[in-house]
Amino acid sequence: QVQLVESGGGLAQPGESLRLSCVASGFAFKDYYLGWTRQAPGEGLEWVSGISGDGRNVWYADSVKGRFTVSRDNAQNMVYLQMNSLELADAALYHCAKGNRYTYREVDSWGPGTQVRVSS
Repeated sequence: QVQLVESGGGLAQPGESLRLSCVASGFAFKDYYLGWTRQAPGEGLEWVSGISGDGRNVWYADSVKGRFTVSRDNAQNMVYLQMNSLELADAALYHCAKGNRYTYREVDSWGPGTQVRVSS
């Protein structure tokens, strides 16, 4: 079955960096779009980033553009989210999400999430 497991969350100060990782199994990884979402306490789900199966097409929310970079390693079934210049507003539970062959937004599987805390 499809499994997604995130790691790399933790506590950072504003301006610092964190790198989130997501390892996937149970599907033809290179053929599928993947995405990252986040949800802060009391807030709705926010799409952060998406990446195509071959990694050539990427998308970012305006709130993270220029600070976050999404990438993937299809040989290792891994997707990454490099988060630089972290802000207090970036604190949230981050999830890796499996899309379909055409978009990251049609999600059929989620990972359990990794917590990112940003505090001075």
